[in-house]
Amino acid sequence: MASIQRPASSGSSEGGGDPQMDDRKRKRMLSNRESARRSRMRKQKQLEDLTDEASRLISSNEQIVESISVKEDAYVEMEAANDILRAQTMELADRLRFLNSILEIAEEVSGFSVEIPQIPDPLLMPWQIPHPIHPIVASADMFLH
Repeated sequence: MASIQRPASSGSSEGGGDPQMDDRKRKRMLSNRESARRSRMRKQKQLEDLTDEASRLISSNEQIVESISVKEDAYVEMEAANDILRAQTMELADRLRFLNSILEIAEEVSGFSVEIPQIPDPLLMPWQIPHPIHPIVASADMFLH
């Protein structure tokens, strides 16, 4: 079998090499090492920056989650207060209906004309709950005439 001859590789350390070529190889190797060192440092810095950013984002996310939780709790409390107010509104509307029915009876019996306000249904338009301009004042004298 015939053997294939190969030229001497640039990495071989033959004694008969050109000193200028050895110098260039050495400089290139040093340059490559320095470039690799800078590349590793850049990657390390990038990794540290990304780790710091991830920590900041995690912290920010935890603060946002806590803020949402506080707001949800406040919302639940507001809803409970609204439910109570709605129930009170319905109770007061029922009382007003009852008082209006008494006023109607008194109007029929006494013959006096009494202005009886209409009671809108607060559930149809809860944002427009009626507010009387003047409070209704009832006294025992009014039924004696």
